[in-house]
Amino acid sequence: MIALAFRQSGAGSAGLPSVIQLRLDPTPEDAVRLAAAMALCNEAATFVSRLAWSHRTFDLVALHRLAYYEARASLSGLGAQAAVKAVTRVVAAYANRRASKKRAHVFRPHGAVPFDVRMISFRRDARVASIWTPQGRVRVGYQGRAADLKMLDTLPVGEVDLMRRRGVWLLKVSVTLPPSGAQAPVNGFLGVDQGIANLAVTSDGVVLPGAALPGTIGGNAHVRAIRARRHRQRQRLQRKKSSSARRVLRRMSGREHRMMTDVNHQISRHMVRETERPGRGIAMEHLHGIRGRVRAHRSQRRTLHSWAFAQQIAFTRYKAARLGIAFVLVDPAYTSQRCPECGCVAKANRPARGRFLCTRCRLAGHADHIAARNIAQRAVASWGAVNRPHATGLPSARRDRESKPSGSTEGS
Repeated sequence: MIALAFRQSGAGSAGLPSVIQLRLDPTPEDAVRLAAAMALCNEAATFVSRLAWSHRTFDLVALHRLAYYEARASLSGLGAQAAVKAVTRVVAAYANRRASKKRAHVFRPHGAVPFDVRMISFRRDARVASIWTPQGRVRVGYQGRAADLKMLDTLPVGEVDLMRRRGVWLLKVSVTLPPSGAQAPVNGFLGVDQGIANLAVTSDGVVLPGAALPGTIGGNAHVRAIRARRHRQRQRLQRKKSSSARRVLRRMSGREHRMMTDVNHQISRHMVRETERPGRGIAMEHLHGIRGRVRAHRSQRRTLHSWAFAQQIAFTRYKAARLGIAFVLVDPAYTSQRCPECGCVAKANRPARGRFLCTRCRLAGHADHIAARNIAQRAVASWGAVNRPHATGLPSARRDRESKPSGSTEGS
């Protein structure tokens, strides 16, 4: 089998995006203006969404021509750039879920609102953000972690999300990390297999989370038990439909998400620490679209669709990029059915969910550990194929460009 690799960081690669969080300190008057801006932007997005749905127009340019002037005329105080962002939000909302929708998408009045550089700017020396509102710009002080403030001061800023969480105003700022300049993994790769029974298993045989991580999370069984208990608790409170039950639900909201985010941060930090000093890279599976490919029993669908594998990949990727560690995504096909010793690929190699036994060479082990070893091997082969020098000595981009026929229309 040809191993497909998707390189995410390497020498000379473009900068990777990252997100930092800032806390705003508005006065009561400024908070009212920010709330008005949030409500107006979400109302404009809902207005554009209904136009797009009624006309079945979901292309960015066509929807802009259809809705821009009508939205500005119908909604008092809506600025030009706010109308442009509303159209962009609607196109993004319908991009992946248009076929499954039965009615127009509605944006929550108090949902997070994306701003761009025309709607928000930062005075970094004074720690003040200038934010657009329908009543004019407001200047609000902000604070954050020292590392986040340093990134805001030194890195290019992209889109900014304005949100209010339990009465606290926050900014989620997208910044672009500098090119990673990853070094070649002279000692191979650390393969990582992601799963539901075990969130992550490395080719070194370490199961994460587990004893290798500090904190109160005892292991994967502990994580599953906590999530199952909170799911039952939410179901019980939702059935009551009382005011006290709703208060408890509001207090519980986001708790599981914060726990899983912390666990994924711990897992990614462990992997980066294990590869930085030995000079290894990190290899994970390219799992894009896995929810559409995997067939799961009804009892397992909630677990599958709430599995934060993309977040774990994103955390590991940007942490590796900061330290110059090579990071690749490999094709996940048959990683749990292939023997890393003799190369035999067979469904019979998996007699049970967590057990691997090669039918040819009789290699036995935990199925997730075997899959992680296969991922590490594919990453080594893929890295060598991508970085193999050419006899002409030309860089890969120039070599590909000059190898095309003069009349080629590829990509047109």
